[in-house]
Amino acid sequence: MVNYSFISVNKGMKSVGLSFRIPYYTQWGQSLLVCGSEPVLGSWNVKTGLLLSPHHQGDELIWCGSMDVPAGFGCEYSYYVVDDDRNVLRWEAGKKRKLVLPDGLHDGEVVELHDLWQNGSDGLPFRSAFKNVIFRKTWSADIQKPLGIIQNKLDEKATQPRFVLLSDGMMREMPWRGAGVAIPMFSVRSEADLGVGEFLDLKILVDWAVESGFHLVQLLPINDTSVHGMWWDSYPYSSLSVFALHPLYLRVQAISERIPEDIKEEIQRAKEKLDGKDVDYEAAMATKLSIAKKIFVLEKDSILNSSFFHKFLSENEEWLKPYAAFCFLRDFFETSDHSQWGRFSCYSIDKLEKLVSKDSVQYDIICFHYYIQFHLHLQLTEAAEYARKKGVVLKGDLPIGVDRNSVDTWVYPNLFRMNTSTGAPPDYFDKNGQNWGFPTYNWEEMSKDNYAWWRARLTQMAKYFTAYRIDHILGFFRIWELPEHAMTGLVGKFRPSIPLSQEELEREGIWDFDRLSRPYIRQEFLVDKFGASWTVIASNFLNEYQQHHYENIVLIRDPEDAKKFYPRFNLEDTSSFKDLDDHSKNVLKRLYYDYYFHRQENLWRQNALKTLPALLNSSDMLACGEDLGLVPSCVHPVMQELGLIGLRIQRMPSEPGLEFGIPSQYSYMSVCAPSCHDCSTLRAWWEEDEERRCRFFKTVAGSDGLPPSQCVPEIAYFVLRQHVEAPSMWAIFPLQDLLALKEEYTTRPAAEETINDPTNPKHYWRFRVHVTLESLMKDKELQTTIKDLVRGSGRSYPPSDESEVQVNREKGVAPIMQQITAAQEKISSATLLNGSPKKEAVTVM
Repeated sequence: MVNYSFISVNKGMKSVGLSFRIPYYTQWGQSLLVCGSEPVLGSWNVKTGLLLSPHHQGDELIWCGSMDVPAGFGCEYSYYVVDDDRNVLRWEAGKKRKLVLPDGLHDGEVVELHDLWQNGSDGLPFRSAFKNVIFRKTWSADIQKPLGIIQNKLDEKATQPRFVLLSDGMMREMPWRGAGVAIPMFSVRSEADLGVGEFLDLKILVDWAVESGFHLVQLLPINDTSVHGMWWDSYPYSSLSVFALHPLYLRVQAISERIPEDIKEEIQRAKEKLDGKDVDYEAAMATKLSIAKKIFVLEKDSILNSSFFHKFLSENEEWLKPYAAFCFLRDFFETSDHSQWGRFSCYSIDKLEKLVSKDSVQYDIICFHYYIQFHLHLQLTEAAEYARKKGVVLKGDLPIGVDRNSVDTWVYPNLFRMNTSTGAPPDYFDKNGQNWGFPTYNWEEMSKDNYAWWRARLTQMAKYFTAYRIDHILGFFRIWELPEHAMTGLVGKFRPSIPLSQEELEREGIWDFDRLSRPYIRQEFLVDKFGASWTVIASNFLNEYQQHHYENIVLIRDPEDAKKFYPRFNLEDTSSFKDLDDHSKNVLKRLYYDYYFHRQENLWRQNALKTLPALLNSSDMLACGEDLGLVPSCVHPVMQELGLIGLRIQRMPSEPGLEFGIPSQYSYMSVCAPSCHDCSTLRAWWEEDEERRCRFFKTVAGSDGLPPSQCVPEIAYFVLRQHVEAPSMWAIFPLQDLLALKEEYTTRPAAEETINDPTNPKHYWRFRVHVTLESLMKDKELQTTIKDLVRGSGRSYPPSDESEVQVNREKGVAPIMQQITAAQEKISSATLLNGSPKKEAVTVM
């Protein structure tokens, strides 16, 4: 990252001095310090970094600090916001600053660094999605002047101070905007696949994206999910390993150039058999692994002894060896529940090395898993490189959880709270909330090595992707934690959170804690709900703890501290709450709203500012956050601060009081989309919800007439145009919504195009597009319709021929050049400017 710092040199001192200066407004109890790579700056230990001192300069709060350094000193450094105990509250986004002092400094000179705080959004143009893919051309600046630390040699004669206006470097006119297509890897259909999308299909998808004017292809998670050995494993967010790729996406006919004819014939038969309407997960997995094993037997010696394979193994052995051992033990014990593996239940390096040893009887089985991952890596790398050369960003997905019976919980059990489950409170998707079944994270333990496990995940993702979606980013602020035995998402609590204490409740006149925290269902509730059948319900499904009183709760008692309580979500809807006296109702209602919407905000903000920067600084991928659901008010400011791009779905507006989002009012730092994988497609929603359809037609489309019962192409075009014309940085469309632009692609029932039903924890993820990529490549009419939408909206699009190169250069490179130019020195009058860190007046003596 370019460091726009300035130096002034003063003579007459006996040693070389280094002075730091940065404007930053802190809150009470906060301080700034600088920490860096050299011992004098703490060697990246914030506790021993250089604490800065504040002083006011006009309306600005300036933080300064000085130290003596030897001539030729160089280092990397960053600024941190800390509390009185030097606990980090916030740190700069982006890459570390680099300092190399110029040659020729004499004793008695002082180097002053005038810096500006780096926000996350400042570095977006330098993320790999832009730097390496979209703007992969190089150019020369008009001013041939090196960027960085520059010594200003001055005459000894006294000179008048000059004032330099230092811009924040951001050009906000005509911001870059792009568009993309979203489709799960398993949903892609091509003429070469075996019943499911494969990594090499991405090359054709990229070609189609380019011809349609798209700069981005977005996928769902592609990690191995082979936990159960059945169709339950179709759930892409329940990872067996957060590092291993899924064998489902392997193109078996591409793993060798010397496949025997009989195996080629078997592949052809499998292709015909598996070419169904939907993905047959179990059949596709079994077929691919069976064929791959036959090819492995034929060429294992040549592959395993190749330099390419040895390089792959050495670079990935930290996760690959445990993964291969886990797969062997899973199949041997016929379960992924590692607590059932006897002496192998507890992971250790010694046990692992024996399992994967070349002398072990299972070594061929271990190597087969290496072999599969090796070829998956080669095929995905080929597709990713192809996308990069075509100017298309490949966007991955970072799941919030891992399966409790996974490689990661086996190897790193200390990083997970295995007696809990992750989910979401009731929201648009499900009135009962969601229970995803993943163990929650032990963030305290993860912080001890600066979130190394997370950083390794992001480093691995960056091998293939230049952008990624953070699934359920709200979980990095707080997670909805459920007891391990919970069936739905209703009886959870946020972690971390400030609970209601027994003392606090007693001060409010709440005393009967057993009444509130033990289930409470009275006989009259059952009679009212079930009529004459109430006795059957009570005797078979409820636990009676007092005569005619059955289980129900208002407060959740903390299992680790009996004097702490959490309000049950939507407690006003419970029969237990409705049976309370008015005083208790009013108190609990007030405490409920305080707990969920006020008292946690600062805690959740600080929690996110501890965890998210570790992810963002692990790679230079462009990061987007899925911020749907019950969104605390602290989330969007933190995302803006860190340079995280949010998600806007028109049917799920984040603005209170709106039924439908208004794309023209979306923030630039957002991805806008008419639908996503967790809700019905545009066509399906239009057909399934008549009342909302009519309101949409009137309030959004501005028509007083009756809307068509089907989502005709004209409706799809209207909705898509709203989104491409939005200010959002990205407009990303599910492929199903794009196919709705043409009537011939709408013959399939719309309900069948839905990818996931969040209300069904055992949903079968098997949707498969009903048209091949090859057919879509031939449909120039659809491509032209989409590209005209993108081009007409002013969004950038990848050039498909030379005539479009210059147009995109003006839309792409020019704004970046303007950002660079805006950061150069501008001579201003001798007046100070307010508004730091937006602008700073710097005196150079």
